[in-house]
Amino acid sequence: MTDASNAPARLAAVRAALAKAERAAGRPEGDVGLVAVSKTFPAEDVAPVLEAGQRLFGENRVQEAKAKWPALRERFPGVELHLIGPLQSNKAAEAVALFDVIHTVDRPKIAQALAKEIAAQGRAPRLYVEVNVGGEAQKAGVLPEETDAFLARCRDEFGLTIEGLMCIPPFDEPPAPYFALLDKIARRNGLKGLSMGMSADFTDAVPFGATLVRVGSAIFGSRPKP
Repeated sequence: MTDASNAPARLAAVRAALAKAERAAGRPEGDVGLVAVSKTFPAEDVAPVLEAGQRLFGENRVQEAKAKWPALRERFPGVELHLIGPLQSNKAAEAVALFDVIHTVDRPKIAQALAKEIAAQGRAPRLYVEVNVGGEAQKAGVLPEETDAFLARCRDEFGLTIEGLMCIPPFDEPPAPYFALLDKIARRNGLKGLSMGMSADFTDAVPFGATLVRVGSAIFGSRPKP
Protein backbone atom coordinates (compact mmCIF):
# COMPACT_ATOMS: atom_id res chain seq x y z
CA MET A 1 0.00 0.00 0.00
CA THR A 2 1.12 3.52 -0.67
CA ASP A 3 0.12 6.74 1.05
CA ALA A 4 -1.29 8.38 -2.07
CA SER A 5 -5.02 8.01 -1.39
CA ASN A 6 -5.36 11.62 -0.28
CA ALA A 7 -3.18 13.00 -3.06
CA PRO A 8 -5.88 15.22 -4.66
CA ALA A 9 -6.55 16.92 -1.32
CA ARG A 10 -2.82 17.36 -0.72
CA LEU A 11 -2.47 18.79 -4.23
CA ALA A 12 -5.14 21.37 -3.46
CA ALA A 13 -3.32 22.34 -0.26
CA VAL A 14 0.00 22.70 -2.09
CA ARG A 15 -1.63 24.81 -4.79
CA ALA A 16 -3.16 27.06 -2.12
CA ALA A 17 0.18 27.45 -0.32
CA LEU A 18 1.92 28.25 -3.60
CA ALA A 19 -0.68 30.86 -4.52
CA LYS A 20 -0.32 32.45 -1.06
CA ALA A 21 3.46 32.59 -1.48
CA GLU A 22 3.08 34.16 -4.93
CA ARG A 23 0.80 36.86 -3.54
CA ALA A 24 3.17 37.55 -0.65
CA ALA A 25 6.07 37.93 -3.11
CA GLY A 26 4.06 40.31 -5.31
CA ARG A 27 3.94 37.79 -8.14
CA PRO A 28 0.89 36.89 -10.23
CA GLU A 29 -0.97 33.77 -9.16
CA GLY A 30 0.09 30.90 -11.41
CA ASP A 31 3.49 32.47 -12.11
CA VAL A 32 5.30 29.45 -10.66
CA GLY A 33 4.91 26.06 -12.32
CA LEU A 34 4.12 23.20 -9.95
CA VAL A 35 5.88 19.95 -10.91
CA ALA A 36 4.29 17.00 -9.10
CA VAL A 37 7.10 14.53 -8.46
CA SER A 38 5.57 11.13 -9.17
CA LYS A 39 8.78 9.06 -9.06
CA THR A 40 8.30 5.57 -7.54
CA PHE A 41 4.50 5.93 -7.53
CA PRO A 42 2.53 3.56 -9.80
CA ALA A 43 0.16 4.78 -12.46
CA GLU A 44 -2.90 4.05 -10.31
CA ASP A 45 -1.63 6.52 -7.70
CA VAL A 46 -0.83 9.18 -10.30
CA ALA A 47 -4.18 9.00 -12.11
CA PRO A 48 -6.22 10.77 -9.37
CA VAL A 49 -3.78 13.70 -9.45
CA LEU A 50 -4.17 13.88 -13.21
CA GLU A 51 -7.94 13.77 -12.77
CA ALA A 52 -7.61 16.75 -10.40
CA GLY A 53 -6.14 18.73 -13.29
CA GLN A 54 -2.41 18.49 -12.60
CA ARG A 55 -0.36 18.29 -15.83
CA LEU A 56 3.30 18.89 -14.87
CA PHE A 57 5.02 15.79 -13.49
CA GLY A 58 8.58 14.93 -12.51
CA GLU A 59 10.33 11.58 -12.77
CA ASN A 60 13.82 10.55 -11.67
CA ARG A 61 14.49 7.62 -13.97
CA VAL A 62 14.11 7.28 -17.71
CA GLN A 63 13.11 3.61 -17.57
CA GLU A 64 10.43 4.12 -14.93
CA ALA A 65 8.93 7.01 -16.89
CA LYS A 66 9.06 5.03 -20.12
CA ALA A 67 7.09 2.20 -18.50
CA LYS A 68 4.54 4.40 -16.77
CA TRP A 69 3.76 7.49 -18.83
CA PRO A 70 2.86 6.53 -22.42
CA ALA A 71 -0.42 4.93 -21.30
CA LEU A 72 -1.20 7.78 -18.89
CA ARG A 73 -0.56 10.33 -21.63
CA GLU A 74 -3.08 8.59 -23.86
CA ARG A 75 -5.71 8.96 -21.15
CA PHE A 76 -4.75 12.48 -20.07
CA PRO A 77 -3.72 14.87 -22.86
CA GLY A 78 -1.50 17.85 -22.18
CA VAL A 79 0.96 16.25 -19.77
CA GLU A 80 4.36 17.94 -19.51
CA LEU A 81 6.96 15.46 -18.30
CA HIS A 82 10.10 16.62 -16.47
CA LEU A 83 13.26 14.59 -15.88
CA ILE A 84 14.53 15.72 -12.49
CA GLY A 85 16.94 12.87 -11.75
CA PRO A 86 20.45 12.20 -13.05
CA LEU A 87 20.81 11.37 -16.72
CA GLN A 88 23.28 8.88 -18.13
CA SER A 89 24.58 9.58 -21.61
CA ASN A 90 23.41 6.16 -22.86
CA LYS A 91 19.82 7.18 -21.96
CA ALA A 92 19.97 10.50 -23.82
CA ALA A 93 18.03 9.23 -26.84
CA GLU A 94 15.16 7.93 -24.72
CA ALA A 95 15.19 11.07 -22.57
CA VAL A 96 14.92 13.38 -25.58
CA ALA A 97 12.09 11.28 -27.00
CA LEU A 98 10.12 11.08 -23.74
CA PHE A 99 10.65 14.24 -21.69
CA ASP A 100 9.53 17.80 -22.34
CA VAL A 101 11.94 19.32 -19.82
CA ILE A 102 15.31 18.01 -18.56
CA HIS A 103 16.52 19.60 -15.32
CA THR A 104 19.84 17.81 -14.87
CA VAL A 105 22.34 18.84 -17.54
CA ASP A 106 25.47 18.70 -15.39
CA ARG A 107 28.55 17.80 -17.45
CA PRO A 108 29.93 18.11 -20.98
CA LYS A 109 29.31 14.43 -21.81
CA ILE A 110 25.59 14.86 -21.15
CA ALA A 111 25.43 18.15 -23.05
CA GLN A 112 27.11 16.55 -26.06
CA ALA A 113 24.83 13.49 -25.97
CA LEU A 114 21.71 15.67 -25.75
CA ALA A 115 22.88 17.89 -28.61
CA LYS A 116 23.42 14.81 -30.77
CA GLU A 117 19.95 13.40 -30.02
CA ILE A 118 18.18 16.73 -30.43
CA ALA A 119 19.71 17.04 -33.89
CA ALA A 120 18.87 13.42 -34.77
CA GLN A 121 15.27 13.46 -33.50
CA GLY A 122 14.32 17.03 -34.35
CA ARG A 123 12.84 17.30 -30.87
CA ALA A 124 14.22 19.77 -28.34
CA PRO A 125 13.26 19.40 -24.68
CA ARG A 126 13.68 22.53 -22.57
CA LEU A 127 16.98 22.25 -20.72
CA TYR A 128 18.16 23.28 -17.27
CA VAL A 129 21.70 23.09 -15.91
CA GLU A 130 21.94 21.58 -12.45
CA VAL A 131 24.10 23.64 -10.08
CA ASN A 132 25.60 22.08 -6.95
CA VAL A 133 24.97 25.24 -4.93
CA GLY A 134 26.30 23.76 -1.68
CA GLY A 135 29.43 22.27 -3.23
CA GLU A 136 28.47 18.88 -1.75
CA ALA A 137 30.66 15.98 -2.82
CA GLN A 138 27.77 13.50 -2.83
CA LYS A 139 25.59 15.59 -5.16
CA ALA A 140 25.64 16.03 -8.90
CA GLY A 141 25.75 19.43 -10.52
CA VAL A 142 28.15 22.05 -11.77
CA LEU A 143 29.91 24.02 -9.04
CA PRO A 144 28.72 27.64 -8.81
CA GLU A 145 32.11 29.06 -9.79
CA GLU A 146 32.19 26.84 -12.89
CA THR A 147 28.61 27.44 -14.06
CA ASP A 148 29.27 30.48 -16.27
CA ALA A 149 31.92 28.62 -18.25
CA PHE A 150 29.76 25.49 -18.54
CA LEU A 151 26.79 27.50 -19.79
CA ALA A 152 28.99 29.17 -22.41
CA ARG A 153 30.23 25.77 -23.52
CA CYS A 154 26.67 24.40 -23.77
CA ARG A 155 25.72 27.30 -26.01
CA ASP A 156 28.87 27.79 -28.07
CA GLU A 157 30.30 24.28 -28.40
CA PHE A 158 27.19 22.13 -28.26
CA GLY A 159 24.62 24.56 -29.65
CA LEU A 160 22.16 23.96 -26.83
CA THR A 161 19.50 26.40 -25.72
CA ILE A 162 19.50 26.50 -21.93
CA GLU A 163 16.28 27.76 -20.33
CA GLY A 164 17.44 27.97 -16.74
CA LEU A 165 19.14 26.51 -13.69
CA MET A 166 18.16 23.89 -11.12
CA CYS A 167 19.41 23.25 -7.59
CA ILE A 168 18.91 21.17 -4.46
CA PRO A 169 20.22 23.08 -1.43
CA PRO A 170 21.86 21.23 1.50
CA PHE A 171 19.01 19.64 3.42
CA ASP A 172 20.28 20.67 6.87
CA GLU A 173 20.76 24.39 6.16
CA PRO A 174 18.36 27.28 5.50
CA PRO A 175 17.66 27.23 1.74
CA ALA A 176 17.30 30.98 1.18
CA PRO A 177 21.01 31.79 0.61
CA TYR A 178 21.23 28.98 -1.93
CA PHE A 179 18.10 30.12 -3.76
CA ALA A 180 19.56 33.63 -3.85
CA LEU A 181 22.84 32.26 -5.24
CA LEU A 182 21.05 30.38 -8.03
CA ASP A 183 19.08 33.50 -8.92
CA LYS A 184 22.29 35.55 -9.05
CA ILE A 185 23.99 33.08 -11.40
CA ALA A 186 20.91 32.93 -13.63
CA ARG A 187 20.62 36.72 -13.86
CA ARG A 188 24.19 37.26 -14.91
CA ASN A 189 23.81 34.64 -17.62
CA GLY A 190 20.51 36.01 -18.93
CA LEU A 191 18.47 33.00 -17.81
CA LYS A 192 14.88 33.30 -16.60
CA GLY A 193 14.16 29.71 -15.56
CA LEU A 194 14.79 28.70 -11.94
CA SER A 195 13.88 25.16 -10.87
CA MET A 196 14.19 25.28 -7.09
CA GLY A 197 12.12 24.43 -4.07
CA MET A 198 10.76 21.04 -3.00
CA SER A 199 8.15 19.77 -0.51
CA ALA A 200 9.86 21.25 2.57
CA ASP A 201 10.81 24.62 1.13
CA PHE A 202 8.88 25.40 -2.07
CA THR A 203 7.20 28.47 -0.58
CA ASP A 204 10.64 29.80 0.42
CA ALA A 205 11.79 29.61 -3.21
CA VAL A 206 9.04 31.86 -4.56
CA PRO A 207 10.46 35.23 -3.34
CA PHE A 208 13.79 34.33 -4.96
CA GLY A 209 12.27 33.95 -8.41
CA ALA A 210 11.51 30.24 -8.71
CA THR A 211 9.70 29.50 -11.95
CA LEU A 212 9.33 25.77 -11.24
CA VAL A 213 8.98 24.02 -7.90
CA ARG A 214 9.29 20.24 -7.58
CA VAL A 215 6.91 18.81 -4.99
CA GLY A 216 6.58 15.10 -4.30
CA SER A 217 5.80 13.90 -0.77
CA ALA A 218 3.64 16.93 0.05
CA ILE A 219 1.32 15.75 -2.74
CA PHE A 220 1.69 11.96 -2.89
CA GLY A 221 2.61 11.20 0.72
CA SER A 222 5.36 8.84 1.81
CA ARG A 223 7.00 6.89 -0.98
CA PRO A 224 6.42 3.18 -1.54
CA LYS A 225 8.96 0.95 0.15
CA PRO A 226 11.23 -1.01 -2.24
